[in-house]
Amino acid sequence: MNRQLFYLLGVVFFLFAFKNDKPSYNFYNIEGKKTKYTKLIKEVQDADIVFFGEYHNNPISHWLQLELTKDLYEIRKEKLVLGAEMFESDNQLIMDEYLSELISERKFEAEARLWPNYKTDYKPLVQFAKDKGLKFIASNVPRRYASLVYGAGFEGLEALSQQAKTYIPELPIPYDPELNCYKSMISGEGGMPSMHANENLPKAQAIKDATMAHFILKNWESGMQFLHYNGAYHSDNFESIIWYLKQANPELNIKTISTVSQADIDTLAQDNHGIADFILCVDENMTNTH
Repeated sequence: MNRQLFYLLGVVFFLFAFKNDKPSYNFYNIEGKKTKYTKLIKEVQDADIVFFGEYHNNPISHWLQLELTKDLYEIRKEKLVLGAEMFESDNQLIMDEYLSELISERKFEAEARLWPNYKTDYKPLVQFAKDKGLKFIASNVPRRYASLVYGAGFEGLEALSQQAKTYIPELPIPYDPELNCYKSMISGEGGMPSMHANENLPKAQAIKDATMAHFILKNWESGMQFLHYNGAYHSDNFESIIWYLKQANPELNIKTISTVSQADIDTLAQDNHGIADFILCVDENMTNTH
């Protein structure tokens, strides 16, 4: 009996040591202190809107997005709505037809202008929504309209047809050029590229943020929770999409998760403090999905 007990204890120790010897990520709170996934769930489960800011090619981000979705579904059930930057608003009909099984997976994937890493990174989220009967919102602006803004400013949107305008927020688009998320695109600060920067570059970013905020609000109501997946830049520092949401409804309970990459994940770098309610810090050597 003692031999069996020692053996079991040895196995448990080995598994624990293996699991914790070289962790691939840590969670931190807004103050830069280590926290747990269970704490994150507790904090975000009552939020109106939850943003998971990802690195588009980071497998840890994508794995935890799916895990978070599953866990929030267990809490909110049919009151959970999903949505993502990676799908454009003019593809909502195609998304709805696929989720309701009016069209096949093959037709959906052929026509929906999916990102190259859809099958590995976003398909599991869409499939989960389909399996559970959840809405999945294609929240981003059609990229041709972001290009239009880059070339002609917000004024270029005025020439769109009435049907085209259903894919964007009501005009005129509110805009604050002093928000750091837009100002840095001109200055090159914060790691944002300044190549080809002009006054319309941040506006092209802003139309994406405004459109995502618009379709989040259009598909959310009190008592529901909207879980949105987007590149971290679209929700970091409580700007971008969140600024637009707060302009429309300052009372919203919003929680944010961001992703950062560091060589040493045991301590959160000072520059990453405060960028979100929870920060997913991933080893910079993590393999990319594409």
